[in-house]
Amino acid sequence: MRAFIFPGQGSQSVGMGKALSEASATARALFEEVDDALGQSLARLMAEGPQDELTLTENAQPAIMANALATLRVLEREGGLNLSDKAAFVAGHSLGEYSALAAAEALDVATTARLLKLRGQAMQAAVPVGEGAMAALLGIDLATAEAVAAEAAQGEICAVANDNDPGQIVISGHRQAVERGLEIAKAKGAKRALLLPVSAPFHSPLMEPAAKRMEAALAAAALRPPSVPLYANISASPVGDPAEIRRLLVDQVTGMVRWRESVAAMAEAGVTHFVEFGGKVLASMVRRIVPDAQATSVVSMADIEALAKEI
Repeated sequence: MRAFIFPGQGSQSVGMGKALSEASATARALFEEVDDALGQSLARLMAEGPQDELTLTENAQPAIMANALATLRVLEREGGLNLSDKAAFVAGHSLGEYSALAAAEALDVATTARLLKLRGQAMQAAVPVGEGAMAALLGIDLATAEAVAAEAAQGEICAVANDNDPGQIVISGHRQAVERGLEIAKAKGAKRALLLPVSAPFHSPLMEPAAKRMEAALAAAALRPPSVPLYANISASPVGDPAEIRRLLVDQVTGMVRWRESVAAMAEAGVTHFVEFGGKVLASMVRRIVPDAQATSVVSMADIEALAKEI
């Protein structure tokens, strides 16, 4: 049994999608569809940069989605794959949840691109630059990270944002609180604790203004039942009802990404092969969460051709 999974922010890099676009008319058409939806040449930005502009949240989010969906679209159109025949579930890390929904035809590509553009803008605008921060805590478990966040808060916001895998937790909130968390985490046994190069405190209560904007946008968006269930970040459980998906996507803006639990739950449900489209980070996490599972990254035409032969 397989799950198709889709990466989150941090997977962007200049040159992404360029080779795929040059090799496949299907990929080019997908990138053009996203460009048309956004009214900008995102494909050129992805291919040529500059890096600082691509890294802007409002550009990185739709770019990562476009790159992931292009790899899947090539596999579908040129490799003859039907997602609902080959995957039991879809899932995505943070913004990757939107990619997963588009892959399962719950959202069309244009709507997904516009939602992610807005999501990026709303998340960036929610907190003034410099007031928030995020940090990775390596080598401690979720319970310890939650204790770190509680001790570091001291009247400010500090919360667990991502439970990524057994040795990687991310905290998020007010900058001073997160910085206090670095030292507290080290005292509690973290192997490393470091600030992340992000522009806002994602997946924390400070994102509430962005959650409200996304609630309005999602209420107006056409969202159908996905062709296979989505394992949601917030619940770490499968969902197919559009109203419930909308609610979970709103909650996800301020809530914790339960990626470790989601992967473990999919494995418990029978998934033995996780296929990541458009990135390599999640496949590495999967191997740490479920060491006996197969995890495949699909980024290049060679990767697509190899997977097409395998499945």
